[in-house]
Formats: sequence, structure tokens, C-alpha cells
Amino acid sequence: MIISVELSLYPLTDEYIPPIKTFIEQLKTHKDVDVITNTMNTQLYGEFDAVMRTVEQVLKNSFETYGHQVLVAKFLNSDRHPSRMDN
Repeated sequence: MIISVELSLYPLTDEYIPPIKTFIEQLKTHKDVDVITNTMNTQLYGEFDAVMRTVEQVLKNSFETYGHQVLVAKFLNSDRHPSRMDN
């Protein structure tokens, strides 16, 4: 099953940019998940297990490295990748 996920990370620190940049860079290292970023969120597309494994690994590392954070996530059990959407 292909899923679409929208993530927004909110580090609870004054220095919030480094954790966000690292989080996104680490997501992009997982080649079995498509990652698209914009100013408001990061979007993931791929097979359910691959996406969930990626989020779990990257979030755990971020929590361990940077401490307190909030991750807001929206999951859709459908492929909403912009390049594959009908006009």
C-alpha cells in the first residue's frame, strides 16, 4: 500500500533550525521514500512499511540528538505524490 505523509517538526528550543535541517536531510537519505519539502512541511510518499520505518528511525535519532520536540503528522492511505496526480 502506498501512503502519503505530511510532517512538521517543532523543536522546543531557541535554536530550532539545525534540528529541522538535520531531520529533513536524514529523511532524504532513505532512497525508498520520496521526500518533498516546502516552507510549511515535509511530505513523504512510498510503501507503508518503508515510510513508517523511515519516520521511526529519523525521529528517534532526532529525539536522542536534539531533545524535546513536537512532530505533527498527517497520514493518508493513498498516493498523493504531485507528479502522479491527475489534473
